[in-house]
Amino acid sequence: MDTIKIKTTQNVEVEYAIASVGDRILAYLIDVVVGCGWLVICFLVFAFLFQPSAPSTAALIAVVVMAMAPFVFYHLLCEIFMNGQSLGKRAKDIKVIKLNGQSPGVGDYLLRWLFRIIDISFYGVVAIACIAITGKGQRLGDLAAGTSVIKTTAVKRRNPFQVKLEEDYVIVFQEVALLSDKDMALLRKLLAKAMEHRNEVLLNSIAERAKQVMGVQPNMTDRDFLKTIIKDYHHLTAGMEA
Repeated sequence: MDTIKIKTTQNVEVEYAIASVGDRILAYLIDVVVGCGWLVICFLVFAFLFQPSAPSTAALIAVVVMAMAPFVFYHLLCEIFMNGQSLGKRAKDIKVIKLNGQSPGVGDYLLRWLFRIIDISFYGVVAIACIAITGKGQRLGDLAAGTSVIKTTAVKRRNPFQVKLEEDYVIVFQEVALLSDKDMALLRKLLAKAMEHRNEVLLNSIAERAKQVMGVQPNMTDRDFLKTIIKDYHHLTAGMEA
């Protein structure tokens, strides 16, 4: 599952799953059914109203405009008034967002709509190829508008350093008491970053800094050492609170 991280205007980083090509195609097909349904309704109304006699040119133009305008502007109007969703997108729980964390504006939706003609060319091959190349779920319209299409629910990541209290646990490094809550929070944050990016240099730097503060030279790998002091600190502080 490909994901994308968005930093909101409140400086909070949220991770979302990028809408898959399959979800976007299904959403598009649902929208096509909705559009065709509207045209059928308009045709039936037209046939009913003008059944006794042939319609005038003005009446015919009015009916065609009434039928085609919502059909042509469907995606633009839906995304503007439905917060980045069409009926198809809502059915598939996907929506349009700005990559800079701001809310998309009318201009952004307009750009996506204008590029739709190119994106759906050749049975959507242009859009599919662009989405595959960018890696951020962006077709040409998204690239122009700085948007992407994501699943509406944020990705919940399991905390890799979540520690469960163990009744008979013996603290390995009593020197962990020299670390503060702030030190431990920073250590967890940097360690998560090091493990995510497989940055062994950063991991070793974190471990060396912790060893200096604690004044210890453990006989274990830096990775095991850091995991151990995280567990030690959790049990030590839990004991203090009790």
